[in-house]
Amino acid sequence: MSISVAAEDGVISNMGRRMSQFQWQNERRGTQIDFQDVVNDAQEAADHEHNMSVWQAIKTYPKACGWSILASTALIMEGYDLVVIGSFYGFPEFQKKYGAKQPDGKYVVSAPWQTGLSNGALIGEILGLLACGILAERMGYRFTIGLALVLVICFIFITFFAVNIQMLLVGEILCGLPWGVFQTITTAYAAEVTPTALRPFLTTYVNLCWVFGQLIGSGVLRGMLNVTSQWGYRIPFALQWMWPLPLLVGITLAPESPWWLVRKGRYDDAERSLRRLTSAGDSNFNPTKTIAMMIHTDELEREISAGTTYWDCFKGTDLRRTEIACVVWMIQTLCGSGLQGYSTQFYENAGLDTIYAFDFQMGQYALAAIGVFVAWALMPRVGRRTLYLYGLIATFIALLITGFLGLAPSSNKAAPWVIGTMLLILTFIYDLSIGPVCYCLVAEISSVRLRSKTIVIARNAYNIVGIVNNILTPRMVVTTAWDWGAKAALFWAGSCFLCIVWVFFRLPEPKGKTYAELDVLFERRVKARDFGKSDTNPFRGDTVEIRRGSVVAIDAPVEGTEKLDVVHNKEYAG
Repeated sequence: MSISVAAEDGVISNMGRRMSQFQWQNERRGTQIDFQDVVNDAQEAADHEHNMSVWQAIKTYPKACGWSILASTALIMEGYDLVVIGSFYGFPEFQKKYGAKQPDGKYVVSAPWQTGLSNGALIGEILGLLACGILAERMGYRFTIGLALVLVICFIFITFFAVNIQMLLVGEILCGLPWGVFQTITTAYAAEVTPTALRPFLTTYVNLCWVFGQLIGSGVLRGMLNVTSQWGYRIPFALQWMWPLPLLVGITLAPESPWWLVRKGRYDDAERSLRRLTSAGDSNFNPTKTIAMMIHTDELEREISAGTTYWDCFKGTDLRRTEIACVVWMIQTLCGSGLQGYSTQFYENAGLDTIYAFDFQMGQYALAAIGVFVAWALMPRVGRRTLYLYGLIATFIALLITGFLGLAPSSNKAAPWVIGTMLLILTFIYDLSIGPVCYCLVAEISSVRLRSKTIVIARNAYNIVGIVNNILTPRMVVTTAWDWGAKAALFWAGSCFLCIVWVFFRLPEPKGKTYAELDVLFERRVKARDFGKSDTNPFRGDTVEIRRGSVVAIDAPVEGTEKLDVVHNKEYAG
């Protein structure tokens, strides 16, 4: 039994039984290919990937790990700049340059301008994200990342030479364009160049890059506190130039994503790219069979939901996947983590000296880095959904404690220190659960053909919520506005509780599933709480087995599921 597929874009012909090398012919259009051998090879590759341990995956894909880490490192720049901007609001020299003098003689950047500067970068990121979804699909991941690096080198000049707060705002908006590219494409690249066993580590490394950027930014600002001139805030801007050029050289040499090449029908290039990402250390690993698995998954998704436009993200089963990706990323802000971005002001308004405030912030991001490493240890064992859910519950409790501490009288000298400690704990909880796990979930939940666009939509949903956060949080924290102080945590505790409810009912567990298996589970509309207990075989078109204790329930076929049997007795035009 076999399947014949009319090739798109003049892709292939003459696919026989091959174990070592594909012999593709790209010059003819409309030819037919026999997919039975693809299916056999694909199933062997999927079985091998399931049985691959983390250490085996590292030995087989060492170069993929290196290239993924290189690409994701671009996000250090964004984490660095965002913490610099947020911390500058409590930085004396920056306040003197861009703030307004208050009756008590202090300089303060007003809440509206704080909102404008923080949201300026987000607006730029939204535009950059939309462009990234189109460029990445048409031109490839390497070209898109390289173009973004060139742009960021140019736009840093504007923030460095800004003579007033209006010019600084323009610089932040323009810098947001390439940052938006880095936000999505690095996660997608990490998800596509690594096997199932390594996906949670290299997709969550993106969050670690953010933390590294925040930690470096906090350290730089702490060192600049004693610089009583314009260089106190210009040097932190200038240090952003140390990242793009070496990254640009590295990205130029990096291999393209083999999944992207498969989607373009460039199967021979995909195999060459995969060989550049792997080593010959694993005798059981066969690049040809792995490419066959990618081809099979791509064809399966064509059958389930053909198309690669933004509109396709909101059709059929992809609507549910888009909802999950969007809400998971929105929860990063809705859980109350936005308080971390204003931590220096939070500490100062709580009664701490400026030096102590920056010391606390450095400790905060050091704990965040440790939290990501703890998440790496926990994720393969407990899964994504469990870690995310319990992280939200712990965050909710920490926010309640912080908020009630804010009700203490101002005469209580111990309260500010306890509040600062609670923010440290809150950061640690966030970065061992919600923060890093989000990147893994978004990369795994989206379908392969729509991954870059789903991530774009999800990240833009996050940015929109971030804009709202940047309007509310400064007013909560700034003394010249609502001046809630630590009591702001009570507001976010309520928001965090709603997030817990959504996660319990809507967030599935993708741990240990290949992309093809996830496609089948979504097509069969398996409940979120049953994903982790479900087994399926995308190569046979079988029903889904759901384990509930000692009972195995067989999910009956639903209308239209004959489309899933992509490998038996079916012919269709591509």
